[in-house]
Amino acid sequence: MQPQAPNPILNLLPLAIIFVIFYFMLIRPQKQKEKEHQKMLTNMAKNDEVVTASGIHGTIINVKDKTVILRIDENVKIELEKNCIAFIKK
Repeated sequence: MQPQAPNPILNLLPLAIIFVIFYFMLIRPQKQKEKEHQKMLTNMAKNDEVVTASGIHGTIINVKDKTVILRIDENVKIELEKNCIAFIKK
């Protein structure tokens, strides 16, 4: 007598469990964080104090479609892409 081969679906079960764990521990939280960041970018307004991804602190003086103009010091202004803003200081 030959031993019975295990069901092929049972062989895929550990792989499916690993995928579910990765989804809930890595993919889903990253998507939620990205969604919150996009919401923050759309709600930016003049005079918000922000920090860029490179660590520059400044105050928004103008919000355009894809860019913002920051005042980082007296008479020093820079224009950045909106997605470069890391967070708004509270």
